[in-house]
Amino acid sequence: QVQLVESGGGLVQPGGSLRLSCAASGSILSIYYMGWYRQGPETSRELVATITSGGSTNYADSVKGRFTISRDNARNTVYLQMNSLKPEDTAVYYCNADIRALVGGRTKNYWGQGTQVTVSS
Repeated sequence: QVQLVESGGGLVQPGGSLRLSCAASGSILSIYYMGWYRQGPETSRELVATITSGGSTNYADSVKGRFTISRDNARNTVYLQMNSLKPEDTAVYYCNADIRALVGGRTKNYWGQGTQVTVSS
């Protein structure tokens, strides 16, 4: 079965950096859209960044200039480089992707289980 697994979260001081990874596994035919979302204790899940199969990117205004999304198609992996982290970036970060599996029929949307990012002194 197709699965998304995030990694790279942790505790970091304000101004620090983290690099999140999301690896898709399983019998995958194609991965189209990939993105990162986050959900804090008092917020609903919100879009952070997206990247298409062609490499086009979009970012939430709150992270522009600080975060960079990228993907390695050969490894079925999407990354989120987070620099100049702020306390308000504290959240569970979720990977999201549209994937067509080899044994599936239609393209489906998948979510990872999330990885915790905590920005605190």
